[in-house]
Amino acid sequence: MIRVKPMMNKSRGYSLIELVTVLGILAIVFLLSQSWLVTQLPKWRLNGAARQVVSDFMSTKSQAVTQGNKHRITFLDTHRYSILDDDNNNGRPDPTEDVAIRDIHADYQDVMLTTPNHPIFHPRGTASNLATVTLSNSAGTKVITVGITGRVTIKS
Repeated sequence: MIRVKPMMNKSRGYSLIELVTVLGILAIVFLLSQSWLVTQLPKWRLNGAARQVVSDFMSTKSQAVTQGNKHRITFLDTHRYSILDDDNNNGRPDPTEDVAIRDIHADYQDVMLTTPNHPIFHPRGTASNLATVTLSNSAGTKVITVGITGRVTIKS
């Protein structure tokens, strides 16, 4: 029978050199991922702003159908737009009508809006004053279109 002697000097844990090596590798990985993250943030902000605008358009269309009256979206400047619940369908905000103002700079500071038209959603789900909204920042541009059928799409 063979006997194995237990080692008396067996160390437990990690040496200081091993810990410093692991910390060095983690620091390099962190620095590389941070630089990648900084380059991706403008792209994520542009995509988020485009999704927010499309969501507001689709919600406005849905409200026009549900409430049976026109809803108008008016772009106020390069980062704000208003949504008018036009109860009497006269195209102007009256004291009894709801007007909601959205500001994309609240969440997406570097994104700018440009458009030549202000879309109107009708009770049948269609749209007039067909709009092409361009959102842009340092990452590029996204184009949101509103079709005559009321369809809202995002194009890169």
